[in-house]
Amino acid sequence: MKTFKMGGIHPKEYKFSAGIQIQTASIPQQAIIPLGHYLGGPSLPVVQKGDKVKVGQMIGQASGFVSANVHASVSGVVNRIDVHLDASGYKVPSVFIDVHGDEWLETIDKSAEIKRECTLSSAEIIKRISDYGIVGLGGATFPTHVKLLPPPGKKATILIVNGVECEPYLTCDHQLMIEKGEEILVGVTILMKAIDVKRAIVGIENNKKDAISLMQKLAKTFVGIEILPLQVQYPQGGEKQLIDAAIGRQVPTGTLPIEVGAVVQNVATLFAVYEAVQKNKPLFERIVTITGKSLKNHGNFLARLGTPLANIVEQAGGVPEDTGKIVAGGPMMGRALSSLEVTVAKGTSGVLLIPALEAARKNMQNCIRCTKCVVACPMGLEPFLLMSQSERSMWTEMENERVMDCIECGCCSFACPSNRPLLDHIRYGKSIVGKIIRTRQAKK
Repeated sequence: MKTFKMGGIHPKEYKFSAGIQIQTASIPQQAIIPLGHYLGGPSLPVVQKGDKVKVGQMIGQASGFVSANVHASVSGVVNRIDVHLDASGYKVPSVFIDVHGDEWLETIDKSAEIKRECTLSSAEIIKRISDYGIVGLGGATFPTHVKLLPPPGKKATILIVNGVECEPYLTCDHQLMIEKGEEILVGVTILMKAIDVKRAIVGIENNKKDAISLMQKLAKTFVGIEILPLQVQYPQGGEKQLIDAAIGRQVPTGTLPIEVGAVVQNVATLFAVYEAVQKNKPLFERIVTITGKSLKNHGNFLARLGTPLANIVEQAGGVPEDTGKIVAGGPMMGRALSSLEVTVAKGTSGVLLIPALEAARKNMQNCIRCTKCVVACPMGLEPFLLMSQSERSMWTEMENERVMDCIECGCCSFACPSNRPLLDHIRYGKSIVGKIIRTRQAKK
């Protein structure tokens, strides 16, 4: 069975919420919708205090090409525009909306009918995706329309769809494939038309046999779509790793997937594309997994953007008494939260409540040069060396050692027998090197 060729690990899966039907999260009394919850420039508010808004109405306009529109997830009155804490621990501009009823824009098709035929042209599809604020929902939240418009001289030859969901605990994509598989495949055909390719591969790890079986059955009625079972191996969901596993092409250092003719999109993104193009529905809600070993009611919740995470966790049974850490996302690439008042954003895939005994860091020991971190790294880096350079502020050396190729998957820290916080130091060094590179390029 196919997988990527370099590095990787196999942590325990802990998919407690697998197979649990998607539930609708309750609508909050006040939604706090961040204006900068995706990769790229923050959107600019187009509403002000006292304005009445409907579900689906644009409240934030993209500030540039690599940016995305933001839409109201609730109906009501704008209370204020202020800063609010996001999952990264930063205060970001947000729109506070006091909720009154649940009135949607009349243009949104709320019917359950599945619309397979897309009559829009390629340019019209990309414009609709841009207008409706679609971003990558697999974690990176890169504006989708940007991926669909390759630079001059580059041409897509294949669409690769990420149904891998290799992070332990998370099951939102898995359950979405089970419940909305046909809509996802319609979304695949829409993006195939948008980028003018005749072939698409949907990669799904082999621990989701029910999703593989269902999607293979559904794909028989679509032209050019292959469902590809993959060996279970973390981080198979990484773009470059998935491209390697699916078509055997390696994306060169410092380049994007389009360099090898590939465009990669997550299954949840494809469903959002379907809803935008076929149902005139902007991206204002998403599936969020709420899980943890001690949680009473694991689940996958359809939550409106701007809903406080505390509300959904309460629906799942509340914070267990033994909780020591709460993480937004999965345990490998997620980030610890300082508060559950953080609200659902476009990139919120899950909330993981970790017991205190597991959350405590083990004592760090000296590096024994065992090279387990090197063997585990799916990008062919030397994590032990990068950590040492980061500790010593050796930014030029880190750039030369390709720190910007790091995908921050955490394989190195997981594999280290000395409990060294490799990723923490590498992530910090990467942020400094990235700033240096951007400053250098701005001077040219």
